[in-house]
Amino acid sequence: MAAEVKTQLSMIDPSQLLRPEPTFNDKPIDAFRDYSVDENDPIKERVRKTYYDMHTYVTVELVKEKREKWLKFNHFKSTVKDALIKLNELVDESDPDTDLPNIVHAFQTAERIRSDHPDDDWFQLTGLIHDLGKVMAFYDEPQWCVVGDTFPVGCKWADSIVYGPESFKNNPDTYNPKYNTKYGMYKPNCGLDNLLISWSHDEYLYQFLKHNKSTLPEKALYMIRYHSLYPWHAGGDYRHLTNEKDEDILKWVLEFNKYDLYTKSENVPDIEALWPYYEKLIEKYIPGVCEW
Repeated sequence: MAAEVKTQLSMIDPSQLLRPEPTFNDKPIDAFRDYSVDENDPIKERVRKTYYDMHTYVTVELVKEKREKWLKFNHFKSTVKDALIKLNELVDESDPDTDLPNIVHAFQTAERIRSDHPDDDWFQLTGLIHDLGKVMAFYDEPQWCVVGDTFPVGCKWADSIVYGPESFKNNPDTYNPKYNTKYGMYKPNCGLDNLLISWSHDEYLYQFLKHNKSTLPEKALYMIRYHSLYPWHAGGDYRHLTNEKDEDILKWVLEFNKYDLYTKSENVPDIEALWPYYEKLIEKYIPGVCEW
């Protein structure tokens, strides 16, 4: 299995190449990839293009269109296990430097959580499935609308968004007075639940779990929904829009993200040996054939 795994390609978020928020500035140099921008490096330029496309085309109108398209859950039917396996056929055009499939990252995350939280099987399963919403890329969805960091639309772009507000210079919402102010179309401290977030694998998987009546606890759903919202949970932005409930959500997301970010290594889990354990968790919390 290990040899087979190493021949596959993975999906990896381009957001990991450049995050400007201070949270990541004091980490050991060997804990991260090279985040610099190099116009002569085709991989880094591909990553930057992914974000510039995202920041150009993701508008309030587009997010509403994607929600209308995907929240009908009429694209395919599959078990969670089969969807996880299928995801590894997807080659991420923004993949910077790894030849390990996404399923390896999924199991690395889940197993590290299992080691630290042996009694929280819901948390372990959350680690396993957190990127599963990327299956949208099999249905003509451009990768800039699937992977990467997320951000609220309908208000001023935060400075901590990857590549900064300059990357939104060609986005029409940048010049729309309804959307380009501090509060934009929102009310002060309206809460994350009332924000329209850029469409991505996070929101899709969150909505998928609710639609398919998953019994994962609420904190698991919020870990999934906001784990890519780095301008909020790592950049410290949008506090003028959040409320007290979001402070609890923040604790859950930060607890999850330390496993999402820091569990990648060259050690490949014995996936075949681990499947029986995680299949039981899938059957417990997200059983049977689901609507995607």
